[in-house]
Amino acid sequence: MSLDVPAVQAALRAARLDGWLLYDFHGSNPVSRRVAGLATTGHMTTRRWFYLVPAEGEPRALVHKIEKRTLAHLPGRTFEYAGRVELEAGLRQLLAGCGTVAMEYSPRAAIPYVSRVDAGTIELVRDCGAAVVSSGDLVQQFEAIWPEGGLTTHRAASEALYRIKDRAFELIARRLRDRVPTTEYDIQSAMMTWFGEEGLVTDSAPIVASQENAGDPHYQPTATAARPIGPNEVVLLDLWGKQTTPRAVYADISWMGFTGPAIPAPVEAAFTAIRDARDAAVDLVTSAAAAGREVRGYEADAAARAVLQQRGFGAAILHRTGHSLGEEVHGNGAHLDDYETKDERRLLPGTGFTIEPGLYFPTFGVRTEINIAWGPAGPEVTGPRQTAVVPLV
Repeated sequence: MSLDVPAVQAALRAARLDGWLLYDFHGSNPVSRRVAGLATTGHMTTRRWFYLVPAEGEPRALVHKIEKRTLAHLPGRTFEYAGRVELEAGLRQLLAGCGTVAMEYSPRAAIPYVSRVDAGTIELVRDCGAAVVSSGDLVQQFEAIWPEGGLTTHRAASEALYRIKDRAFELIARRLRDRVPTTEYDIQSAMMTWFGEEGLVTDSAPIVASQENAGDPHYQPTATAARPIGPNEVVLLDLWGKQTTPRAVYADISWMGFTGPAIPAPVEAAFTAIRDARDAAVDLVTSAAAAGREVRGYEADAAARAVLQQRGFGAAILHRTGHSLGEEVHGNGAHLDDYETKDERRLLPGTGFTIEPGLYFPTFGVRTEINIAWGPAGPEVTGPRQTAVVPLV
């Protein structure tokens, strides 16, 4: 990405911050590296570097003398250091006049996706006279906002994923009817072939999980460890992918099937609960947007979990309600989370996220997942919502 210094400075002034201090050591902070545009420069970076964008005035950098061109592509004055004494002196010079700076830090590591700067570096910055606050909302604004054309690529990926989902369910049903032995891995392999046909890439093969394996949220079949799919069993599909075009945005969906004509009562009850929990989160987000009220990630999670807890399923919850969605399947925006963490970041216009409540038991699991894109007209669900378990007969 190209660092838009005036836009960052405007955001800093709006947040009443004196600066955004980017920092990295040996790739420890991928957020700072992306914001600073280091993904494409090819410069070797084995030493610590800092780059300060102040709310007012010219940016300034601190780099090691043997890697003095690390940040040469960015605007502003550059200070150099070699030894640790020069490093500390240079950092004090860099931070002169700054009362409060944002860094990739999260109090008590509440948001691990943002918590990238080590405690010792935070101490060093504080010793130089600057208070440190989280850059979480800044990261969202400059990392999680979808690029121009992002919604178009997301919709195309979403439509392709739904076609692949339909083909997978049809293949399972046909093989069962024809009494052809079929494993989870067989279906996963077929889906990966269809990914190629649809022009999609993914960072991981889709999840195909039947019966008790569906009770493991991140179960993955392999060629040597996969369960046969038999009659009258739950089948969970979770698939994500994006187009191969530059800066394409992911889509990510989950869908439930059952290899029999009659859905068992426990499966029906669990699926009905997650469906209603999903829709409660959707309603919260869309109603808040319509009223012009900010909505934060933890609020949407709490709305969904309240439904599951009211139905008596609290003990079967194992994960948050959703995650940020962008050029990476787990983006750097706000997650729908008041369970694993308390994500107090705002759900921002221009971003996207999933809503995917799940319930997990020793003998089966259920999950439903949809995507929301917050466009100019407000937040919208970008694909069909599953309303009932699909009979695979």
